[in-house]
Amino acid sequence: QVQLVESGGGSVQAGGSLRLSCTVSGYTYSSGCMGWFRQAPGQEREGVARIYTSGGDTSYADSVKGRFTISQDNAKNTLYLQMNSLKPEDTAMYYCVADQGAECRWWFLLRPPSADYWGQGTQVTVSS
Repeated sequence: QVQLVESGGGSVQAGGSLRLSCTVSGYTYSSGCMGWFRQAPGQEREGVARIYTSGGDTSYADSVKGRFTISQDNAKNTLYLQMNSLKPEDTAMYYCVADQGAECRWWFLLRPPSADYWGQGTQVTVSS
């Protein structure tokens, strides 16, 4: 059984930083991708960051490029999202997701994006 458990959300002022963590169990890292989606109230879900588990290639939504960094620690079975220079528009529920491959390429092209496995979400609130 695949389980994704997020932590690290919270409230921060604009310009601040947060690091989200996602502990993964039951998921095979050898293929597919992992990443983060977010959804703000009244808005569509969007893809934020993606990392291919084999090779480590990363991609980001235009809105977070240069501010967010996705990484993985395979030894700890943990995915991270380092978020710097946070803006009020980054306020959303953030979901750790994993996909075995079919949906990965669409994460930044389709709204809403899809994935095979989801965490329960962690709230990020950025105040101005």
